[in-house]
Amino acid sequence: MRPVQYFSSEYLENCRAMSPDEIVQFLEDFRKLQIPHDKSRLISIKVPETLLRTFRKKCELENKKYQTQIKKLMAAWLQQDHD
Repeated sequence: MRPVQYFSSEYLENCRAMSPDEIVQFLEDFRKLQIPHDKSRLISIKVPETLLRTFRKKCELENKKYQTQIKKLMAAWLQQDHD
């Protein structure tokens, strides 16, 4: 049996008053909350050796994990496309 969620009249009225931009922002914020629960998938990608070596070295110098930085770049690019 699935739980039923009830919303107050005030909450529903506030939702109806939201602009399209506010709705998109709400959905994006909700999506961000879900990211830590996403499963990771192993992928294979060809990257020029010099680019990868330089990227990894910069991450090392900044004491950052390079794969984490790649994921941050991907997320930032998606956010840019959304703004």
